[in-house]
Amino acid sequence: MKKTFQRTVRFDRDQAARLEAIAVNHNRTFADQLRIVLTEWLEGQNILNASQLRQARVAEYAQAALDTIILENHPEFRDRIVAETDRRMERYHGAR
Repeated sequence: MKKTFQRTVRFDRDQAARLEAIAVNHNRTFADQLRIVLTEWLEGQNILNASQLRQARVAEYAQAALDTIILENHPEFRDRIVAETDRRMERYHGAR
């Protein structure tokens, strides 16, 4: 059996009511439901991080490939493309 320890956690009323409703709906105690939610969230972080890492790698690969193609075949367009990218980053993402 895993060694356990106790903590006190405060919830706002809405959070507590939502967790309690889920627990009752699944015939679980509040504490059991909270452990399940926490476990799922913690396990999901590894998946999310792996997914984000994959997306970043795909984006960087695509960027490197496009940059190579542009530099080799249309170097005259590169500065315009970079300027447009910067403009869109600021407009749509608030990045400068």
